[in-house]
Amino acid sequence: MSGLLTPGAHRAHDLVRDRALLAAMCRVESAWLRALAAVGAVDEAGAARAATAVEAADLDVSALGAEAEAAGNPVVPLVRNLRAAVGDESLSRLVHRGLTSQDVLDTALVLVAREAVAQVVADLRATAAGLAGLAARHRDDVMPGRTLTQYAVPVTFGLTAAQWLTGVVDAADAVDDVARRLPVQCGGAAGTLALVAELTTDPVAAARSFADELGLPWPGLPWHTRRRPLTDLGDALVGVCDALGVIGTDVALLGRPEIGEVREGSAPGRGGSSTMPHKQNPVLSVLLRGAALQAPPLGAQLHTAAAQAVDQRPDGAWHAEWPALRRLLELTVTAASQAAELVGGLRVDTTTMRAHAEGAADQLLAERGKPGTPADYLGAAGRFVDQALDRYHRTAHGSENDSPCEPTEA
Repeated sequence: MSGLLTPGAHRAHDLVRDRALLAAMCRVESAWLRALAAVGAVDEAGAARAATAVEAADLDVSALGAEAEAAGNPVVPLVRNLRAAVGDESLSRLVHRGLTSQDVLDTALVLVAREAVAQVVADLRATAAGLAGLAARHRDDVMPGRTLTQYAVPVTFGLTAAQWLTGVVDAADAVDDVARRLPVQCGGAAGTLALVAELTTDPVAAARSFADELGLPWPGLPWHTRRRPLTDLGDALVGVCDALGVIGTDVALLGRPEIGEVREGSAPGRGGSSTMPHKQNPVLSVLLRGAALQAPPLGAQLHTAAAQAVDQRPDGAWHAEWPALRRLLELTVTAASQAAELVGGLRVDTTTMRAHAEGAADQLLAERGKPGTPADYLGAAGRFVDQALDRYHRTAHGSENDSPCEPTEA
């Protein structure tokens, strides 16, 4: 796909597109051969030669995609091609022996997801560092607080940034935790490891060895029709898009010309209009907002499929997961990268913020019931900023010695 209707998706293509999935499936098949050898189920030297041939196989992604229709999934043509690549008949029979298509594809998708989430978490940490800098620098910079679209009471931009920061840290923690728990899939034709039991007296030991080869947890039993690992992942990815959507929506709103309290940093060629030369559109904010609107239905699709995962292997529900999961991964990787760029270049106009607060002082101080200035009526805003920063520094996302990137003052 060219990405014409998914602006920015090129940021994620190396992680989630067909080539990455194919590499992951080959890695799974290779790891299975090495796992069988590790438990003595097959000859170690022969398994090593077959695994090496699998890893070196030159495969045509487009051809495999076309051939996948005949079997309903890409693993069947993949195995046929890998066995041909191994060549030696006695060795080629070892490829995929004891596995089923779902073992390979589920595990490959887990590997793809793990790599994608690692990039998401890295970008969220960069975003958090930028937001920590904003929160610290603007701890006491007054701006109007707004609730239900109207002026409420005074707040600070530092508190706004601290709220964004906490949302990003929460989302990063959640998605990182889920990714670390993504399990290997290994059950054979109907989740009993029946054929593996023909190769070794302890088929579960082979499954554990398989998990170890890939650096994945062994979940205790197959999850062919128990799809919680993927729905948990989907929920965490949606949570990331939620948190980033709040930032994008706030920045787009506060950057409206009639408000003008923040604005996106400029970049060559970004934000222009096809017809109006005066415009500098907040493109990154718009795309973050778009991601946040797209993500929840994709997560819901995973839940819908999970509820229809019948028998010992699903008929169609499994297939319905694939495009939803991949698009959700692509969307989240892209949004996390865009958010780091947005926060790193954000322009903050504290003069305009203060002017708005002072100009609306009669409304912002109405709750107080007595005269004063907006800066006199901030309550615990500063303490909340400090608590958010303390939490940020105490997590794995930073330390007291970190130097968060400084935002640029307008």
